[in-house]
Amino acid sequence: MLNFCTYFDSNYLVKGLALYRSLVRHAMPFRLWVLCFDNPTYEILQKLSLPQVNPILLSDFEHGDEQLLKAKGNRSMIEYYFTCTSSLPLYIFKNYSDVDIITYIDADLFFFSKPSPIYEEMGGNSVLIIGHRFPSSLSHLKMYGIYNVGFLSFRRDDAGLACLSRWREQCLEWCYDRVEDGRFSDQKYLDDWPTRFSRVAVLQHKGAGLSPWNLANYHLEMDNGQVVVDNEPLIFFHFHDLKQLRQWLYDPCLTQYGICASSFLKRYIYGPYIKELREITDWLSKIGNNEYLKTGSIRAGANGNIFYRITKKTKDQLSMAKKLFLGQSMIVIDGKVL
Repeated sequence: MLNFCTYFDSNYLVKGLALYRSLVRHAMPFRLWVLCFDNPTYEILQKLSLPQVNPILLSDFEHGDEQLLKAKGNRSMIEYYFTCTSSLPLYIFKNYSDVDIITYIDADLFFFSKPSPIYEEMGGNSVLIIGHRFPSSLSHLKMYGIYNVGFLSFRRDDAGLACLSRWREQCLEWCYDRVEDGRFSDQKYLDDWPTRFSRVAVLQHKGAGLSPWNLANYHLEMDNGQVVVDNEPLIFFHFHDLKQLRQWLYDPCLTQYGICASSFLKRYIYGPYIKELREITDWLSKIGNNEYLKTGSIRAGANGNIFYRITKKTKDQLSMAKKLFLGQSMIVIDGKVL
């Protein structure tokens, strides 16, 4: 059985549920622990009682951890979230003795195929990390870290625990959303793991960790209904910085990485993900009415954005929207990406 952990608040609830649904399709059997950074997220997950999902109340996670609570008082909310990344796998190991390998995953990941090749490549190693794989045109981004925190696996052994423990100590001491003295958030600390610790595997599979910042490296195509990345199956995509502007308008923010939102990306990668987000938003609206799950022609989504139902009157705005975002936006009507 695979064991995953992640965290999010109500702003990322829909994306977190999309991640869960993709795991149900491709990673069974598994368990997913979710550290809930606000009460609405915990209450919704408790109410849904999703199989394989174990929500963690923030106060339970923090209980008795004076070092973590001290750090909480000297950094912003998002910086505190980053601070908790290293502590979450340790929390799972401490409270669930049957977990041998725990994998931390960002809530904005989405799986397109089975993750088994990742664990086959990890083999008997204690730690697995994934590089950003920046193309030469984006080499300046290495200042934020050679490796990405979005997917990290740790084994419950001396080497894995030593790596996790040191990372936690570093994050408790300094974890801020800025580049300073060779550090950045919780991420830059990963740079020396392959040389500092034993049995650290750097994943080579091209279909794991595909993201806006490394798309320029690869050739994508369809093969028997499966997206392949340089002839390797796409396992998961990191939908970093995808913004929903309206129910019918998404901005993938690809231009900052020199990427064009091609018809292939829209149809086979961003399209399925956006459809999943739309379905989950509609699903959540049916489980109850409250301040962030309201029904009606205009309603607030679980992430606090306002969504408008598509009507004929709004369709005449599509061409203007396309011009506004220079072809980079995702226009969606009835689940179809235009």
